[in-house]
Amino acid sequence: MNLRSSWVAETGQTREDTRLNQIGATTMVNPVQVRSGILPGSYDGKYRLSGFWMTNASAMAAIVSEGRAVIQGDVSQGVYPVALPASEQVTFAAGDAQYGRIDLVVLRVYDNLYDGSNRNEAKVEIIQGVPDPAPKAPAAPPRSLPLYEVTVPAGVSAGNGGIPWETSLKDLRTPVVSVGGILPVEGPVLPGAHPGQYQDTADGQFQRWDGGKWVAYPAAVGGIIPASVSTQASYTGQYRATAGGQLQRWSGSAWAPAFPGPYFNDSLDAGYTTSTTYVTTLVEREKNPLTVSFVAPETRQAILTFGSRMELALATGTTGIASSAFMGVRVTQGSTVHREVEDELAAIASKSADPTDAFSASTTQRLHSLTPGLTYTVTACYRTSNTNVRAWFDNTFIQVTPQY
Repeated sequence: MNLRSSWVAETGQTREDTRLNQIGATTMVNPVQVRSGILPGSYDGKYRLSGFWMTNASAMAAIVSEGRAVIQGDVSQGVYPVALPASEQVTFAAGDAQYGRIDLVVLRVYDNLYDGSNRNEAKVEIIQGVPDPAPKAPAAPPRSLPLYEVTVPAGVSAGNGGIPWETSLKDLRTPVVSVGGILPVEGPVLPGAHPGQYQDTADGQFQRWDGGKWVAYPAAVGGIIPASVSTQASYTGQYRATAGGQLQRWSGSAWAPAFPGPYFNDSLDAGYTTSTTYVTTLVEREKNPLTVSFVAPETRQAILTFGSRMELALATGTTGIASSAFMGVRVTQGSTVHREVEDELAAIASKSADPTDAFSASTTQRLHSLTPGLTYTVTACYRTSNTNVRAWFDNTFIQVTPQY
């Protein structure tokens, strides 16, 4: 057996044993115990965890590759460092005739002082499961580190194809690092041992243990989560960048634009009115009315801009009439009118006689006294100053830009 350990054998520990096992991997779980696990790393630097990798060798045998690990015993027993300097082969028993089973491959330390086994050594072992219609993996024995679960179907053997390795292996390996090291997470995410501990998750998120949960590192320092990491939020008010460049804020239930707006709507379809009171529908315009809805910001203010290309056309047989076209807006919140349309706040185009020249007019105003978080609607309104004059409106637009 190639698996080497330190401070287990009553006699015979070699200097080589001791050197191989000076690994310093002690990811704490409490003041006196550490997490059992495997030292991370790979030969080419491409993988987090290559130690004790297992692959098939034959129909019923597998190869466990070299690696180093620590196995924590009970509180009084301490931690056992182990090293496998060369790969090891393990062989599985043939499948049960009727039911499948799940075997557990472990690194196991035998310590006669605690288990009465009359053995003081470390081994790579298979803990054989119980055949069952719904098989479960056996429990890991004391002072052992699970590596893989292996499903052994009913009836398999070396003579009939053996274990289907592509679908039978479940990787249970977890890494450990020295105190203060950043843990590369593989397998289950376990609680931290102290505030200020760091880990790097499988999806590339850097996290800090805050004493009760793992918090994404940008959240811990109040920064903006980069677009390249997880979309998981840690608290209401957290910000993140998106791949499209938009800054978003976590509302407590969803990501939304951090600075919504500007809100915009327009119509390039011309229409007219002969009404001398404000209307929201224009004759010959296909879609009416023209509206924009927006959410009021915390500042309670927004900049409102609206306008149109306007033209005044006299009725047939009518001459010499001075007239004006008015475009205004009505601002509502639900069924409540926040600001009524009025001439003083309208965009206006006027002519003094018969010419039918077109005019482009717009105006910019400030909306104030808004209630933060509520949705308001701005509706375009139109009128003419004379029933004998058609006031035409084209290229009409409304824009609302919340103030932050």
